[in-house]
Formats: sequence, C-alpha cells, structure tokens
Amino acid sequence: MGLGNPGDQYEKTRHNVGFWCVDRMGEEYSIKVGGRHRLVLTGEGRIGAEDVVLAKPRTYVNESGKAVTSLMTRYRTTASDLIVVYDDMDLPAGKIRLRPDGGAGGHNGIKSIIGALGTQGFARLRVGVGRPGAGDDQIEHVLGRANAEDQSLVNAAVETAVEVIACFLSEGVDTAMNRYN
Repeated sequence: MGLGNPGDQYEKTRHNVGFWCVDRMGEEYSIKVGGRHRLVLTGEGRIGAEDVVLAKPRTYVNESGKAVTSLMTRYRTTASDLIVVYDDMDLPAGKIRLRPDGGAGGHNGIKSIIGALGTQGFARLRVGVGRPGAGDDQIEHVLGRANAEDQSLVNAAVETAVEVIACFLSEGVDTAMNRYN
C-alpha cells in the first residue's frame, strides 16, 4: 500500500509519494490500480512469482489505518503480508529506507495504521522528501510540491522503490535492506 491523499489538489504533493510508487509498480508490472473496494483502490497481479495487490487508500493519510484494515479484511491477510510505502521528512529528498517493522517516526499515516492493526509488525519503505527550511511549516511542506531538484531526486527514488519492492517479494526483507538501504 502506498500512502497519499485522494484528490487532484494533492496529486503532485510530497505526501503522495506512496501513491507515485504504487502507480509506478502498476506500470512496471502491468497491474491496473483502479478497482474500488470500500476504502481503497486496488489492482491485482503478479510480481515475479508472487500474487500481489497494489493499493492506494481512498482516505486521507491520517486515516490510513481504516483503509489498511479494509484491505486486509477483503483479502484475508495479516500485517506480516503488508508493505507500506510513504513519504518521510527525516530522510533527505530521494533517499530510501526499508524496515521490517518499527514505530511511526512521527508520521501520522503510520500512527493510524499501527493503531488500527494493534502492531508495528509490518514492513515499510520510507521515501525521503527532505525537511522544510527553518521556520517553514511541516504540514505545508508535505502538502506542497518539491522544487525541481528535489523532485528529480524523489522521482529517481520512486524508480528505485519499484526495484526494492520486487527484491523484497522475491528475496526477502533482509536481502532487500542489504542491497538498497
């Protein structure tokens, strides 16, 4: 699942980097993401030998937990089957970090998912969008567009995220972390 906010006004904002990753995965593996199920848009397909569901919440980022539980109920999965891709201000623009589990790190979408699932035991791929400048508002930063240089770095990270997720699915989290972190 890639996190982001629904609506055209958010489409190109930093907070939607998770959506960009899901869209790019869909392009790469010919998986159309558009099926509407309660609180998520989904696309079903295969990546390598794995059956996958690519998903984008129809909720706002801060309510992502509702979308995750809806998705997991529909597909009868557990938290260990989940990988969440999202923006992270604590990483420089374009950097990525894969982790098998962990805390929210201040990200309200991840807080919502942890609260809804009652566990931190799900993989997450963080895509760096950088910190706002001194005195700039964090919310305006994630809900704003990156400058051309940062956007180029983030676009490259989205391409790498596709590789990371494919590696994660085929070779496991440890190999993917060693190769890409």
